[in-house]
Amino acid sequence: MTDPATPSAPATPATHATPADLEAHAAEITRVREQVSALHSQLVRWGLVMWTGGNVSGRVPGADLFVIKPSGVDYDELTPDNMILCTLDGDVVPGTPGSDRSPSSDTAAHAYVYRHMPEVGGVVHTHSPYAVAWAARGESIPCVTTAMADEFGGEVPIGPFAIIGDDSIGRGIVETLSGHRSRAVLMKNHGPFTIGKDARDAVKAAVMVEDVARTVLFTRLLGEPQPIEPASIDSLFNRYQNVYGQEPTGSLN
Repeated sequence: MTDPATPSAPATPATHATPADLEAHAAEITRVREQVSALHSQLVRWGLVMWTGGNVSGRVPGADLFVIKPSGVDYDELTPDNMILCTLDGDVVPGTPGSDRSPSSDTAAHAYVYRHMPEVGGVVHTHSPYAVAWAARGESIPCVTTAMADEFGGEVPIGPFAIIGDDSIGRGIVETLSGHRSRAVLMKNHGPFTIGKDARDAVKAAVMVEDVARTVLFTRLLGEPQPIEPASIDSLFNRYQNVYGQEPTGSLN
């Protein structure tokens, strides 16, 4: 299920970070470094990654910057100081902690999402097995459970096949999720990417998309899943996003 399509917001112009920018946003940069570093342990905890695959990034509020993990580093070696600070064009900010390392191979994709979806504050990519199975099949996950309606407001859509290393994946994420309530997309033959209000929200979406991918696969083994009426999906999504919990903050959209 999708909301009515709306034109994509214009991309945020790519910029270069000046020493004054870094000083002005030093506290937020430190906070996001700490958050992004810690959140990678959640990917391991929930079985969403193998070896050094996968990544979490977080936008620095108020600045044209984001933080992402280094490429090919073991998860138990990740620290706030080896997280990498990048501009929204995907360039590493020189002279900052971690800048002597190569950033994640998905950095260009994350940067593209941040430039074109200014409401997004976090992006996550995993190779979680059940979600990857749907991606390998090239099939969206249908919305057949109330938990899925709550979290994603409908199906988890399939995105196009894209080559790793440039912004092709980012383009596919933006094209697929623009105007869509889902915070997750299954990039064909690759795996899930999720977005959120911040990095923690995007990690939650990554955990939940693996959960629904597994549940719906088990349902398929039993027979044809039973659909939920669109009006009921709308009601469930609205309640979960705007009423459920202690501090309702509304959906990403």
